[in-house]
Amino acid sequence: MKAETATPIAEFTQRLSATRRGARLARHLAVHQLDGWGLPYGSDSSDAAALIVAELAANAVTHARVPGRDFELRLTLCPKTLRIEVSDARADREPAPRPPNPDSETGRGLLLVDALASAWGTADRVIGKTIWAELALR
Repeated sequence: MKAETATPIAEFTQRLSATRRGARLARHLAVHQLDGWGLPYGSDSSDAAALIVAELAANAVTHARVPGRDFELRLTLCPKTLRIEVSDARADREPAPRPPNPDSETGRGLLLVDALASAWGTADRVIGKTIWAELALR
């Protein structure tokens, strides 16, 4: 999937502990930052971004956690797009959205990301990987 190449208007980066609390904090920090950038709480864009951040952060702390290593949240605001990146320390676990077992209570996160994002994908890092998603702004 193709990423936007527009010049960023604003950027926000925060390292967080790879815990459930860190994942919750990532979502809260994201919507707070977006509100400061003029995308108000409760707007369609803010709500969609909150869901994407929540899913990517939850995956980072659930499936890609390495003891003693943090994960990183990065938000990049461009004129028509918000880019959300969550980086973790595990390169061996690539995300793959697939329909979960109908009786399963988990496994739908990347399907939500796929439905909400205009594009998403992965990028390698020196240590770990980055999962990114772009959200078209209305």
